[in-house]
Amino acid sequence: MGSSIKTSLGEYTGQIRDFVEKSSGLEALHRDGDLEISQKADGKTLVFPEASVGEVLARVDSDGKDFLQVNFLDGRKILLTEKLVGFKPALCGGLDMEKLPKVVTTPDLVSVVDAIEESMNGPEELLGEVEVLKKVFHAVLMGGEEIGFDLSAEKDWIARLSSTAYKASA
Repeated sequence: MGSSIKTSLGEYTGQIRDFVEKSSGLEALHRDGDLEISQKADGKTLVFPEASVGEVLARVDSDGKDFLQVNFLDGRKILLTEKLVGFKPALCGGLDMEKLPKVVTTPDLVSVVDAIEESMNGPEELLGEVEVLKKVFHAVLMGGEEIGFDLSAEKDWIARLSSTAYKASA
């Protein structure tokens, strides 16, 4: 039994590494039983134990582009695309999850912060959107952390935005 599990793990790791090698935006490193996948777009790295992978599925999106779905033994899941690692946003109270994409990426955090800044600096009727956008940011941030990204620097963004807005209105 042990050898078939090892073979599966090796096959899954090989599938992931082969896909990442052919991608233009991802890099992979295999070290001490862990697999590290880095995104060139923002330098974020996802590290997970090779043994945590339960299944790897080759998929094709609606545009005909290949991607991998990696299912972990604990129920988490990621999508590896040509350039990014996709994941589900975390559930966030008071946010209609149906309005969010089913898959998000770490660069989406920058887009949400840009939208928050625009709303804060725009007409007063946009200020109501700020709280919703903060919840969207939190859902993406928590979803990224749940799959293993270190997003501690991004957590400070909202705090800095809030203090900047306070100083600007004072």
